[in-house]
Amino acid sequence: MNKILIVEDEPSIAELEKDYLELSNFEVQIETDGSAGAARALDEDFDLIILDLMLPGMDGFDICKLIREKKNTPIIMVSAKKDDIDKIRGLGLGADDYMTKPFSPSELVARVKAHLSRYERLTNSGMPQNEIIQIRSLKIDKTARRVYMDGEEKAFTTKEFDLLTFLASHPNRVFSKEELFKEIWEMESVGDIATVTVHIKKIREKIEKSTSKPQYIETIWGVGYRFKV
Repeated sequence: MNKILIVEDEPSIAELEKDYLELSNFEVQIETDGSAGAARALDEDFDLIILDLMLPGMDGFDICKLIREKKNTPIIMVSAKKDDIDKIRGLGLGADDYMTKPFSPSELVARVKAHLSRYERLTNSGMPQNEIIQIRSLKIDKTARRVYMDGEEKAFTTKEFDLLTFLASHPNRVFSKEELFKEIWEMESVGDIATVTVHIKKIREKIEKSTSKPQYIETIWGVGYRFKV
């Protein structure tokens, strides 16, 4: 029997969802507080999580981000907020679906079944999962070649992505500009290492909250650069 967690602060909605899901032979647990819901989602094994966006204690965005750092459990995010920006952010953080209230409980059940079926096909088919590097608020999808910062996708050129991914794949190791130039541009540096400096600057503008006090790519004066974790 599939086990589902509902994190919803409106008891009437949570109970209605639970009733419909139990009629379809799902085992359902409810949490009405965001922090408690996040703890259960991380500590226990659920087959799917239905996650409200506006919650006391911790909102759905933060819970989704925490879950995705640890697990691939399917997440259906639900909210009364209809703005596209919320949907985009939720999906960017790793939610598998986004439903806008009010919705039909039977539609919710149908989506739950569809996502469970899809997840089971993926996990049973031996299909490799996307290779992800997650460091604090930075998410690098190496397979899809996409970068997210605080759930928002950032546009990267090919070389910017390659440089960021290389550094993030070798955390806490210092690389000289010459080494980075040779690695990313696949040639010996011949008076062209300024290219590395320019690309580091552009990357910082996209992932650092303050380029003057970088939290990810650190300059080691007289040596090169280091990706901090």
